[in-house]
Amino acid sequence: MTDAVLPHSDTRAKRNVAVLVLAQAVLGSQMPMIFVVGGLAGQSLASNICFATLPISLIVLGSMLSATPLSWAMQRWGRRAGFVIGTAGGAIGATIGAYGLYLGSFPVYLLGSLFTGMYMSAQGFYRFAAADTASDEFRPRAISYVLAGGLISAVIGPQLVKMTAEAMVIPFLGTYLAVIGVNLVGAFLFLFLDIPKPPVPGDDAPRGRSRMELLTTPRIAVAVICATVSYALMNLVMTSTPLAVVGCGFETSNAADVVTGHVLAMFAPSFFTGHLIARFGTEKIMGLGLFILACAGAVALQGVELENFFLALILLGLGWNFGFIGATTMLAASHEPHERGRMQGLNDLIVFGGVTMASLSSGGLMNCSGGTPEAGWASVNLAMIPCLTLAGGALIWLVLRPKEA
Repeated sequence: MTDAVLPHSDTRAKRNVAVLVLAQAVLGSQMPMIFVVGGLAGQSLASNICFATLPISLIVLGSMLSATPLSWAMQRWGRRAGFVIGTAGGAIGATIGAYGLYLGSFPVYLLGSLFTGMYMSAQGFYRFAAADTASDEFRPRAISYVLAGGLISAVIGPQLVKMTAEAMVIPFLGTYLAVIGVNLVGAFLFLFLDIPKPPVPGDDAPRGRSRMELLTTPRIAVAVICATVSYALMNLVMTSTPLAVVGCGFETSNAADVVTGHVLAMFAPSFFTGHLIARFGTEKIMGLGLFILACAGAVALQGVELENFFLALILLGLGWNFGFIGATTMLAASHEPHERGRMQGLNDLIVFGGVTMASLSSGGLMNCSGGTPEAGWASVNLAMIPCLTLAGGALIWLVLRPKEA
């Protein structure tokens, strides 16, 4: 469908998508920056290397804890307010993290990571904000385009790491100072966002389904499971990747390049994922995403050459894209507007709860489940099997169950 025949209401939607794409590109660059250096900085600060990835875990925990309050704030005051709160959390987290590096204090550094989770949570709502003013037909593409903004962040973030990681006497301090600047500059983008505040419900307004009723709706339940598994497995493997790359004899710059390839693969397909969903349906695209995630694990288990890391992480990003965008599209179409705040906050609470567990497991599997980096890397990738079995089984159940009237 061309722009000329899109519904008139999508004029506003496309403007909002443009703002959110820029936000994803500029503000989103801080996440690959922190994911590249977080485990390496944690490894240098922690007294026990099993806790090297704990900073990444605290970011995800902060995101999980922030999801419901941010969703409530957006329902009450609008998307703009929630997104500005998120950038404030990102700036505060980077400031505290930089101070922790300056002091050489692992607890202070972890506190900064917890605040950084506020930004990560807010970024997760960009995809829902893209759907707020979009027509049913434009919605899958709106979500995809916003996530495609991550292509630019995939280039900006790792390149900033290369420029700043060793720029100061204290390793990685310059990176965190750059993250502060990214948040301060990026916050101004939301001045151009045009999403109406949700109306205050009257006494006779529909209350919608309870959280339990929402979660027991088959399509919502499967969407949440597949989104959680896609995101958790992506985080499980990506968190350990810099440690594995450096541990297997390569340089920090090599790890940054691998993460760049991964993040590009996460977002590059977003230009056509929405079209694929519209043509083939959410279930098939989600299933394809889970299959590609399994292929990523299989490639990683074949060896620890740099080529293996690149290919495995590219497949990991591609599988995440199909699985996560498909699940988000299914979820967005499965609840009413007055249920938005309740369902989206609950979804991200569950998703980032799963991601927190994956991130916490990642460091232990990588550093403490074998005597070598190679053995740890194999353990990380083998841990994908039960999660993929759960998500695949849930999706097959949804496809085979009798259709509701």
